[in-house]
Amino acid sequence: MELFDRPAFGERAVIVYLSINGGFSDDDLEEFKQLVISADVEPLVTVSGSRRAPDKRYFVGKGKLEELQQVLLESCADVVLFNHMLSPSQQRNLEEVLQVRVLDRTSLILDIFAQRAQSFEGKLQVELAQLQHLSTRLVRGWTHLERQKGGIGLRGPGETQLETDRRLIGQRIRQIKSRLAKVSKQRDQGRRSRQRADVPTVSLVGYTNAGKSTLFNQLTGAEIYVADQLFATLDPTLRQIKLPDYGELVIADTVGFIQDLPHELVVAFRSTLQETIEADLLLHVVDASSPNRHEHIREVNAVLKEIGADKTPQLMIYNKIDKMSVVEPHIDKGDGGQIKSVWLSALKKKGLNLLLDSLSTRCHGDDTRVEIILKPHQAKLRAQLFEVAQVIKENNREDGCWVIDINIPNKYKYLLAGVG
Repeated sequence: MELFDRPAFGERAVIVYLSINGGFSDDDLEEFKQLVISADVEPLVTVSGSRRAPDKRYFVGKGKLEELQQVLLESCADVVLFNHMLSPSQQRNLEEVLQVRVLDRTSLILDIFAQRAQSFEGKLQVELAQLQHLSTRLVRGWTHLERQKGGIGLRGPGETQLETDRRLIGQRIRQIKSRLAKVSKQRDQGRRSRQRADVPTVSLVGYTNAGKSTLFNQLTGAEIYVADQLFATLDPTLRQIKLPDYGELVIADTVGFIQDLPHELVVAFRSTLQETIEADLLLHVVDASSPNRHEHIREVNAVLKEIGADKTPQLMIYNKIDKMSVVEPHIDKGDGGQIKSVWLSALKKKGLNLLLDSLSTRCHGDDTRVEIILKPHQAKLRAQLFEVAQVIKENNREDGCWVIDINIPNKYKYLLAGVG
């Protein structure tokens, strides 16, 4: 169901960014321009200014509104993009005056997600977010909202077009949630099977365009889409990798976060983000070369808290050190000797060995590496060990015994009492 087709004319934009009560930032403006470019829209002109508080009717003041009209006339732009949240009435009033399409920050991000989603689940999640956002945009004032007579089919007696729209949107939202619930059950089955096998799950999280997908490809040999743009990855990808001298783990690449990420998207993508919520370890990927890396870390942690993943252990991955001077791959440890962060360059494949060693330590630090010999009559014990332990290698001797090199969690070490 394509409710939000992109108009053919919405490709040249005027950007509006006001400093509200002194909150202007050149970096925020540059990030918004990157969002616009990621939406395949050309930013022509930036209109900036300052106000103590947004105007209730137009968000901008009268003078700035007149400036916008003049800029539109001169630039021939066909869409105005606000790096702010607009109320439904503000958006409608601006479109009436400017006679062009007006979108706020949330609508722009939703549009980017609509373009990027590839999987069936991803498209459903984006549509759910769009419909939830649209349901707040249904305001009185449309020309067709006069009271209708009772009719056949969709409308009930005396139901307005507004009420009909709300009812149809509500029906579609319930339908999408039902479909997503089925997909979520399938994901839950996969997670439960990994948990039964005691295979650790590691989830990549981070600010958008921090290099998560590049790192994922380098670790797994996958070929998922990578681009120097915001929200290049939407659909989650899971792969299994083998750690040096240990067993396997599952690594998941997920959607990147951004400041003021629309709440509708966080809610809609909750089933996708479940891989993050239930992960054993989060690899928090940071663009180390960004001057705003500390703000990005705070924004990511805020979203993690919103989805309930703030208690999951994190390993900080400072990526893109190839863009920094005099920074070599290295590991930082805390006072207790635990690995806190790894500095690397995924693009240049520098420091990946440090990351793999760190994952082995963090994911299997409480495990025991042991070589055991099982006799032919211990086939049942062998099957149990294969379920709960990481099998490094196995050899069959001529006498029928199995020589197995395993990495076993300490909570299952009691099984080794039967070895002999």
